Amino acid sequence: MLAGLAIFGFVTDQVSKYGVFRWQYNGGAGGHYDLIPGVFQILAQFDHSAPMCDCVFATWSGPTPPRVNHGALYGLGGEQAVTANIFFAIVSFIAAVAITIWGTRRSTKIDLPLCAALGLILGGTLGNLYDRIVFGGVRDFLHFYYFEFPVFNFADSCLVCGAFLLLIQAFFAAPAVKTEPAKV
Repeated sequence: MLAGLAIFGFVTDQVSKYGVFRWQYNGGAGGHYDLIPGVFQILAQFDHSAPMCDCVFATWSGPTPPRVNHGALYGLGGEQAVTANIFFAIVSFIAAVAITIWGTRRSTKIDLPLCAALGLILGGTLGNLYDRIVFGGVRDFLHFYYFEFPVFNFADSCLVCGAFLLLIQAFFAAPAVKTEPAKV
C-alpha cells in the first residue's frame, strides 16, 4: 500500500505538471483554464528571466521554464530562492528516507491506514523533491481564485491528505494492545 500510493502520487504529480505546462505553454506566455468558473482554475505561469535546465525532462513544456515556488506553503522562504530551495530539498530528502525506514517496520506494514498516510506523504514529497532538483523550485498550477489561496499542485494535495490521515489515525486509532508472555 505504501509503495503503491507513493508511486501513484509521484507519477500523477509529474504527469499532471508536464501535461499542464505543455498544454498551457502558449509560446511561453502561459495561460489558464477555468475548471469551475469563478472558483477554481488550472494556471500555468512561465518565467522568461530564469535560465533553462540542461536536462531533457525540463524541455517538455517548451524553451521558457515554468515559474517555480522556491519556498514552501504561502511562499515561505521564497525570497531567498536558492537557499530556500536547497533547504527544502534537504528536508524533503530526509523526510523521504525517514518515511521509507518507518514503512519497513513490521508494525507499520500491517497498519493499512498508516501505510496509506505514509504513502501519500512520500509520493508528494518525492514529486516536489524532483521539481526542486530539476527546476530549482516547485511547479504549481492548481488555483482557487474565488478566495485568495496559494497556487498548489498534486504533490501538495498528497502531502495534505496524507498528513490529515496521519492526524486522524493519531487521534482515533485504537492503541496497540501489548500482550504479556505466558508464564511457564
